[in-house]
Amino acid sequence: MANHLTTGRPGTSRFDALAPRRRLAVGAALLALGIPAAHAGDWGGSVAVSSQLVDRGVAVTPPAPIVQGAVNWMSRDGWSLGVSASYQTRSPGRVAETLTQVAKSWSLSDDWQVQAGLLDYRYPGSPKATRNYDRTELGASVIWRDVLTMSVSAIQMAHRGGGPRGAADVGFRWPLGWHVSATGGLGLAQYLWPAYRYHAYARPDRYSYGHGGLVWQNGPWRVELIHVFTNRERNYGERGVSPWTATVARTF
Repeated sequence: MANHLTTGRPGTSRFDALAPRRRLAVGAALLALGIPAAHAGDWGGSVAVSSQLVDRGVAVTPPAPIVQGAVNWMSRDGWSLGVSASYQTRSPGRVAETLTQVAKSWSLSDDWQVQAGLLDYRYPGSPKATRNYDRTELGASVIWRDVLTMSVSAIQMAHRGGGPRGAADVGFRWPLGWHVSATGGLGLAQYLWPAYRYHAYARPDRYSYGHGGLVWQNGPWRVELIHVFTNRERNYGERGVSPWTATVARTF
């Protein structure tokens, strides 16, 4: 689960705005995929402040205010593009993460939707232990009524050889009334970077993670309070995950 700007991955504590990364990558995708001109779709954006940036049980930043921004474009035939960045305000301030996403959605019925997307994650100003997680992901999701989302991802690391790693997520959102919804999710992923504290024969191959909490949303405003949990083993120098994260966001 994660709490940065994105779309697509289910069961995250991120607020819903198109996942982002780099402007050049988005421009290249437009040309390569032959997506219609921008005037044929709709532009949007989001800004948010979170207490920590966490992605699939990995703490990207220490517990400190994280400012996030995202810009996205969606066509009328289901294509979407997005770029986003997260900035750590705690000294030394730095860009903690950038994200670029290209996605395509298909409506199967009034209740069911399918989405496929390509995402590129980069950690340009982060310590080396975090930059190791630079990667590209190819994912597919099945969505039921904006209530239940199931997804799988194939993950290729940028600085480490070998084949792709895998991850699977399931997430839900259930309206409770008064603009409040219960949210939760579970995930299972292979280690993107090995847990070095183990001998090779005893090293775990995968770990689980999840979250549960409440979301208040009224118009463009969204407030989340999420409890995060994981059994992932940390490597030396990696930060711990705070048990609670909070996010305040506004979409445009």
